[in-house]
Amino acid sequence: MTSRLSNHILISVFVVLSVVSLRGSSAPDYHLVHKYEFGAPADGREYFDYIAVDSEARRVFLSHGSEVLVVNADTGALEGKISGLQLSHGVALVHDVDRGFITDGEQGKIVVFDLKTLKVIGDVEAAKDADSIIYDPASKHVFSFNGDSQNSTVVDPATGKVVGTIELGGAPEFAVADGHGMIYNNLEDKSEVVAIDSETLKIKSRWPISPAGAPAPIAMDRDHRRLFVSGREPEVLVIMNADTGKVIQSFPISAGADANFYDPKSGRIFVSTREGWIHVFHEDSPDRYSEVGKIKTEFGAKTMGFDLKTGRIFVDTAKFGPVPPATKEHPHPRPAPISGTFHLLVFAP
Repeated sequence: MTSRLSNHILISVFVVLSVVSLRGSSAPDYHLVHKYEFGAPADGREYFDYIAVDSEARRVFLSHGSEVLVVNADTGALEGKISGLQLSHGVALVHDVDRGFITDGEQGKIVVFDLKTLKVIGDVEAAKDADSIIYDPASKHVFSFNGDSQNSTVVDPATGKVVGTIELGGAPEFAVADGHGMIYNNLEDKSEVVAIDSETLKIKSRWPISPAGAPAPIAMDRDHRRLFVSGREPEVLVIMNADTGKVIQSFPISAGADANFYDPKSGRIFVSTREGWIHVFHEDSPDRYSEVGKIKTEFGAKTMGFDLKTGRIFVDTAKFGPVPPATKEHPHPRPAPISGTFHLLVFAP
């Protein structure tokens, strides 16, 4: 009787330790390894938005107000600036034609630059509040998503010509392409995801994202056809089936989510927020996900880039002034970034 009891205890302890070990393998063991500081942009206005990482070329593109900074992914050295912008947002890289594309929200344009020299070679008329931008390898077109204009401008990157405009019926935010002819975009004001056929330029589906709302960032597990959508009101990450729009699971997150990334190597989902956190989740299976933990960053570090080669995470932010008093027009004011304090934080596993 005692021997059997001992065996049961040993087996139970082994099972518990095995579960703990498996969970520990997904722990967010990231730590800060570098902090790189940069000066103010030419116009002095401190503003920062999307981060694009070129893992092959070892470059990180940082949207920084009236410029885009190009930083070495390994050393943090500033390799160049793409200047002369009014308000930069997203950056899309198209290596097939050696060109990059930057959305300038105030000009309502897409600025085109040479990937080798970083020199501006032209621009394309888009629409007011040109914001998120992606390259779709299936159609071989660049798609700019224009917030206030509630549409998407479609460009042939080889010719720099507009080939179409898609009316979205809502204010678009981040987008992701599945590589097989479907693009998914968050409509922030409608709290829904739209699925767009990149060949016909038609909307195929509209899916609500409840229990999340006001979505901004989106990422995708292309192999298992899963979308990861982060809402701001309420502040929830939802996992969706990319073919049916069914919400599979959801998790609470902190305020101001502004970037998602899925790493196929580790099966981790990363969500960065304005409150200074990167939430980490794990894909245990395509229909089951677990919350792993959080990585502390800094207030304002809402945008994020991920290096697929090294697994390093890039976030940028600035120092902020005091919170201004509330007014009728702005009942919930936010502190403003201090010019000249912009910096890049690098976290490594």
